[in-house]
Amino acid sequence: MDHHRLHNPTSSYRHHQSAYKRERDDSWRSTDENKHLKLNPHHHHHHQHQSGSTQNPVSSRSLSTRRELYERDFPVYKQPVEVGCFSLDSERRFFNDRRQMRYYVEPDRNPNFDLRDGYKHRYVKRDDGVKEKLDHILSWIVANRSKHNSSATTASSRALDADFVTWRGHLTKLLTTPYETREGWLLAVTKFRGTLYISELETEAARREQENRTERHEEMTYWGYKFEQYTCADDPHSLPDPSGVVNTNEAFCTVVQTRLADHRLLFSGEVDCRDKDPDAPAAPACYIELKTSAEICTPKQRSNFHRFKLLKWWAQSFLPGVPRVVAGFRDHEGVVVSLETFHVSKISHLIKNEYNCWKPTVCMNFCCDFLSFVKHVATEDNPGVVYLFSWEPRRDVTFSVHRDSHYSFLPQWYIEGMTGSGDSRHQT
Repeated sequence: MDHHRLHNPTSSYRHHQSAYKRERDDSWRSTDENKHLKLNPHHHHHHQHQSGSTQNPVSSRSLSTRRELYERDFPVYKQPVEVGCFSLDSERRFFNDRRQMRYYVEPDRNPNFDLRDGYKHRYVKRDDGVKEKLDHILSWIVANRSKHNSSATTASSRALDADFVTWRGHLTKLLTTPYETREGWLLAVTKFRGTLYISELETEAARREQENRTERHEEMTYWGYKFEQYTCADDPHSLPDPSGVVNTNEAFCTVVQTRLADHRLLFSGEVDCRDKDPDAPAAPACYIELKTSAEICTPKQRSNFHRFKLLKWWAQSFLPGVPRVVAGFRDHEGVVVSLETFHVSKISHLIKNEYNCWKPTVCMNFCCDFLSFVKHVATEDNPGVVYLFSWEPRRDVTFSVHRDSHYSFLPQWYIEGMTGSGDSRHQT
């Protein structure tokens, strides 16, 4: 349920960049703006920052998530560029191509889609128990190694032209952290040949919630995938076929490169479909995110939609440069009764009249400062060392260091493939 288009896909980036061309790329180094960024974890004078001037002094081993600390100019965010893509088939096998790409077919005004159809008999659900970590992105990197090597050649130097490699979903969680009140997160970080890899670990609370999911919740998860089946075709000239099987193992993923302040990012995210118009702009500007949401019948529901759902939709699509979200609004029985298109560059205008609502600049500045924090903390270049960053709502971000532990997540085939000479082929 992931992606869409707009008139000028670069406008939101241009708007922000024109507003902060005066910004330094390394603005996070400014001690004045970053009193909450207390680093030096390897120094012995930890207590030098203790001060009575704030109610919540931050230690040198943590990062504050207080929103007001991040209300600065919007940081430089370079327009994301698609550097590749990959597909996962019905058995979750990796293919370095676009075979799972689908095409958006605009439905009628009153679609009347029954999202419950097929739930009992035409549904193959991905195994949530299999933790894939970064393996599919790593498979893509190895398969495209010749294209994305940095200019350095020695084994001890940088192997990729990126500071960070991760999933888009992990960055989305970082963007929404200053406004998240219910779900914490655990992010594992490993430094290998100059690049920091960020993978997520399931929290205890998330594991318990997964175990206790109701049948209704399981069915509503299916509804999102079913909506895609009603609105997507396998090629630009065919129509959607809602009579088929919904198989959530299948996925098409974009791989994008961008820069947030001075952090060079390489990340991948699942894409629902693309605009079928042959004259549509190049990826990622042709991609469309598909969502379902409950019908909005009252001002309170509209306000909650703006405050909570639009935050996640905006963060998820803004990061890879996906310009449109098409939402199917459904009734209580799971029937889609209306559709609305949201242009990602205009979402911040929709929410500006909401009292005490979320701010894109806070989201992006927090993410930027978290990445700076990670760079300062995760200094040992060794895939056997994992820095575990932990956050719970209304707390600071803290970290711990683990050596040769079960937290290690870079597979041996990847380490060898990126260290040895020649192309290493990994078969998933």
